[in-house]
This record gives sequence, C-alpha cells and structure tokens, in this order.
Amino acid sequence: MEPVAVGLVGAGPWAEMAHAPMLARGPHTRLAGVWARRPEAAGRFGAPVFERVEELFDACEAVAFCVPPAVQAEIGVRAARAGKALLLEKPLADSLEAAERLAGAVAEAGVASQMVLTMRYATQTRIFLARCAEIEAFGGHAANISGALLGDHHFATPWRLERGALLDVGPHVIDMLDAALGRVTGVRAHGHPLGWTGLLLEHENGAVSEVSLCMTAVGDLPPSSFAVYGRTGNAVLLPFDDDPLENVAAEFAETVRNGGGHPLDAAHGLRLQRIIAEAEAQLAP
Repeated sequence: MEPVAVGLVGAGPWAEMAHAPMLARGPHTRLAGVWARRPEAAGRFGAPVFERVEELFDACEAVAFCVPPAVQAEIGVRAARAGKALLLEKPLADSLEAAERLAGAVAEAGVASQMVLTMRYATQTRIFLARCAEIEAFGGHAANISGALLGDHHFATPWRLERGALLDVGPHVIDMLDAALGRVTGVRAHGHPLGWTGLLLEHENGAVSEVSLCMTAVGDLPPSSFAVYGRTGNAVLLPFDDDPLENVAAEFAETVRNGGGHPLDAAHGLRLQRIIAEAEAQLAP
C-alpha cells in the first residue's frame, strides 16, 4: 500500500527530533514537504520546502503540526478547510476558544484527525491500561516533575514559559488518567502554573485521582509516574524504551485511509482543553 503523503508544518527542535524522522522513515507515511516561518530551518529535513502553506497543502493528503499551539490552531483550521487530514500536537490550541474553532473546522470539513499524545501509543501504556480495566479502579495518582523550563533547555519556548506545566504536560497526564480511571468530569486546581501545580480529578464512575506537575524543579529528578488502585489490585505504568512514534505513524496512516475514527481525535483534544481551561482559571495568576 502506498504510504500516506504528509506535509509538515514547523521546523523547530521537536520537528527535528520527532516529527520529521517519524514521517520520513516509512513505511506507512512519507514526508511530502515542509513549511515553516523560517524556510532555512525547514531545508535540513531532506524534503521539499514550500514558501506558502497552501502550496504544502497541494502537495500532500495530510498535514502534521509541530508548531506553538496558537499557530496550530490558526493553520489547522485552514488545513481542515482544504480537506486535509490532521496530525495534531498537544495542546490543541492556546485557548479554549481557539480549540473550539479548530475542532469545529475539523468536524465541519469531515476530515480525519489524530492527536500526538505520545505516551498513549507505547506498548507498556497499553499493558497498563488493560490492567486498569481489570481491577475495578477507584483512584490513582500521577506526577510529572522536570526542570524543562529552566536555562536554555530546548523546551523552554515562549508559550511554555508563559503558560507553564499545565498546558504543556497536563494534556499527557490528564489523558492518561482519563483512560485509566474513566472520563474526567471535574477538576480542582491549586498552585501556580510556573511553579507547582496540583490537580484533583473527578471521574464519571466515582473514581478520583491526584496530579502533581512542575517544570521548574532542579536536581536529580525522578521519572514521571502513574499508579492506579482498584478493588481487586493495582497497576503501575512501567518505563518503556520502545519508540511510540512508530505506532503514531502507523495509526495515523490507518486513520487517514479510513477517513477518521481514531479515539485520540480533535474532539478528544478539545475535551482535554476544556479541563485544562477550567483548571487554569483556578490557579494563581
């Protein structure tokens, strides 16, 4: 089967580390071209570079995004209206209103979409979630603590430095607990977005979970952790060293060919954005 031709929007460090090699290596996808605000940065990926994003749309059947959330929200609407399937980064947008516009454009155009919530594609994650489904889970906790916003770290980008851990790693953590314990129906938040953020999540089946997030910690820090407890046992997400991006590309190609239907679609990204917006409103300014 012919690989899906995917155009890439963005040419920053994460595009270089993840999206460009993922799409170029095949066999499910091929990198059809790149558009970036700095064309000189896009040239290092070994694919055609387009001066106008509309020219990129003409050269592909799907578009992958590796840009700040505000840019994804803007160009994603244009790509959906051009009839292109979308491979979207988290968060969906920089605001709830922009996320609603993007998800609405995807639904109106009827195009396929899929979110790159990376951890959800790992084999160990799927083993963990299968175990969670067996134990009558009633509670859990998660922590994602790093120093990624300090110094000259490549993730210390302007939007992250402004909005902090909740908007950046929050989608990963909330999504995981949502999958493990049931749909999140409520959130209570405390702390500071650029310091320590704590969340209490309420799930539709009565389960509750607690989250700790920070991207300004120093020293030798533990890896992120997820643990779920149930009436018949418990489940812990073990570290993994496989490459989840291989599954991202394979599943996105299938999503494009099927015309949609992936559970981690733009509508799911919008639901996560609503939870985050509710939490952000409760945090100290």
